[in-house]
Amino acid sequence: MKLNFLPSMTPGNCSMQSPTIPLFDKSVKPLILALLLFCPLSAFAANTWSYHQESDRLSNRTFSFAQSPLPPRGLYDNLRLDIICKDNTLQVAVEADSLIASQGSAFGFEYQIDKNPPVTLQMKTFKDTKRRGYTEESAKRIVDDLLTGQSIFIRINTMIRTVLSAAMPLENAAEPIKHVVTDCGLNLSDNAAGESAYSLTEFEQAFGKLPSEQQQQVLNKIKKIIMETQKALLIEK
Repeated sequence: MKLNFLPSMTPGNCSMQSPTIPLFDKSVKPLILALLLFCPLSAFAANTWSYHQESDRLSNRTFSFAQSPLPPRGLYDNLRLDIICKDNTLQVAVEADSLIASQGSAFGFEYQIDKNPPVTLQMKTFKDTKRRGYTEESAKRIVDDLLTGQSIFIRINTMIRTVLSAAMPLENAAEPIKHVVTDCGLNLSDNAAGESAYSLTEFEQAFGKLPSEQQQQVLNKIKKIIMETQKALLIEK
């Protein structure tokens, strides 16, 4: 007995149709295009920091910047941080969808790394926008702090007395930020470069492993350093 898996022809259906449906049917293509056009790019972008190089339209000079991811929608305001090296000058810029201040005006900016005490400073909007501001004076300090934490919380006090805020992860931020700092020919602080300060506990552990004779030599050198430091402090006074 031979089985027929093809659909049978009926008087009202003179053409035989294939039992399979193409992967990209004509009715599916418009839906895919609509998703690509109307879904926000943040839905497809990775939640991570990134490094970029662009060319200034006026001077044709290349500048680099590290850009933060956007915060989760609905939880915070739409803020973004940029670490910029332009004309060998380091800048930290913040951009918002909302009004910050008039062009070229100062505004309050606060940031907090992890659970450390918050830092308050002044930024200034660029001359051609009310939604983007920057600092050069505090840029190095902010960068050093960014490289020592796991997350950052920022707050902007706007000219209309509203507060914009956002939280951003600092995971994977080190590489793009350090790239920008290197572009500017700057050095990072020891902690930001990944070199933690030598603690008293570490000293005691290492000191206890030394033979008694070497321990005495270390103590003599420490005593000399302390005496020289005290003498220098007395001279300064």
